[in-house]
Amino acid sequence: MLYALSIRSFVLIDRLDVEASDGFTALTGETGAGKSIILDALSIMLGGSVSRDQIRAGADQATLAAEFALDPDHAAWKSLECHGVAFSKQETLLLKRTIPRKGPSRAFINGQPVAAATLAELGQSIVEIHGQHAASHLLKPSTHLDLLDAFAGHMDLVVDCETGWRDLDAMRTSHAALEQNVQSARDRRDWLTFAVQELTTLAPESGEVETLTAQRSVLLQSERITDSIDEATRALDVSSLEDPLTCAAKSVDRILRIPGLEQMETGMAPSVSGAADAVDRALIELNEARSAVQALGQFAMHDPARLEAIESRLFALRAAARKFDCQPEDLADRRSALEADLALCSAETEALQESTAAVKRAETAWSEIAQRLSAQRQSAAKKLEAAIHKELSPLHLERVSFRVAFAERPGETSGAKGKDHVCFEVETNPGGGYGALNRIASGGELARFSLALKCALSQSGGAQTLIFDEADQGVGGAVAAAIGERLAKLAGDRQVFAVTHSPQVASAANRQWRVLKETDRKGQTISHIAQLDDGQRLEEIARMLSGSSITDEARAAASKLLEAA
Repeated sequence: MLYALSIRSFVLIDRLDVEASDGFTALTGETGAGKSIILDALSIMLGGSVSRDQIRAGADQATLAAEFALDPDHAAWKSLECHGVAFSKQETLLLKRTIPRKGPSRAFINGQPVAAATLAELGQSIVEIHGQHAASHLLKPSTHLDLLDAFAGHMDLVVDCETGWRDLDAMRTSHAALEQNVQSARDRRDWLTFAVQELTTLAPESGEVETLTAQRSVLLQSERITDSIDEATRALDVSSLEDPLTCAAKSVDRILRIPGLEQMETGMAPSVSGAADAVDRALIELNEARSAVQALGQFAMHDPARLEAIESRLFALRAAARKFDCQPEDLADRRSALEADLALCSAETEALQESTAAVKRAETAWSEIAQRLSAQRQSAAKKLEAAIHKELSPLHLERVSFRVAFAERPGETSGAKGKDHVCFEVETNPGGGYGALNRIASGGELARFSLALKCALSQSGGAQTLIFDEADQGVGGAVAAAIGERLAKLAGDRQVFAVTHSPQVASAANRQWRVLKETDRKGQTISHIAQLDDGQRLEEIARMLSGSSITDEARAAASKLLEAA
């Protein structure tokens, strides 16, 4: 509910601070005193449009603030959470607008800057204004289906319908994706068949490329070893190496057999013996070298045919890798993936059939819930029409006829709320035809019709603060009394404000505020609010009954009205 209101430098209001209470509060005062200015200020705080013309003369800025106390489970908290606005459910909620002479207006929630649209969204769940210039969301066709459902009280069925539609929508999305995958696989069937056959023929194995590369490296080294052994063997087999050594050995041996060699004082004998030994060793080493080189042949495993086969296999694997856009090492995995894609062409056909059947089952389940919901809505609509017609006559709207018009939603639109499109319509004159609620042109009639709607929907939730602007316009007597009774009834579990010129309406209120217009010391006109005590209420209602000159008869009549309330 509205807890406090603060207005600075707005139109005729210089400074206004007022605290509100629950129940029914009547705002009275002479015409032009500024009652509608207060409603305009509240409307702006709830996200309405602003104008610099609304800034009080001589002021640089108008500032408007409203403080609300909300229940912990109020829908406004969820809206604040979605917009990232900090709050505490144990504290009040503060809305604020500033309108400067220069620059854009600004909006705040709990001191945090927000867009005016955020205030407007939040305001719809907090306050409803029913009046001549601001028809509430009750008159907006987009709200009528929800209002009818709330009146019918079948919210469990509404939730089931929403759940069924979400399930159906999810299944349709999944089915569409599966259809796309299957069709893509079918479009590639020929290529997939060829690719799988080619890779099956090639038969790549995991780790094969690494193994073949290692074997090829070994075979290439074996070829080099064999070539070197052959070259060494050929060099050592050349007879020109052995014949000179043999000749040298014989020559040195002849020297050793010269008589008297050992008696020669020159020491030649030992040198000739050393030379003979060296030549003999050279012959021995030559033969050992030849044997050692020949022995190396056992380590040479060169196989040209095997090397050619390995290189041919590696070439084939690398060519296939380029063709199928992968690394040679990944060919086996690539074949498995292509086989899986090819399987979609046939195996997924069954899955597609199962998906189609699941979608049909979901459609049937949702349709059955939506049909039950439609039937209950049709029944509730008749009751709502009867309830509203019952309210219209006492409010001097007996010529107005009301109906709930049904239309089926197009198949392409969301079915979260079922198959029905609902719109409240009126016929303002018999035979004139039904149309939108805004066909009620008179501001007072529009406010009274909103009151009738709200009374009929009184148990259907909605904002906890209701404001009615001159719902008594153009009526009096019994009709005004009926308006007062209905406003008081609505205030049983809501906070209700009514701007009124009717003493019957004012007397039905729990409390009364009087809006006064005065001239300050500077000669400027200002408006302010005074909360009236019992005696002041009596005088104000008497003034409303008799005019500027208050008579004893008017006071007596005012007393009777207050006693009867």
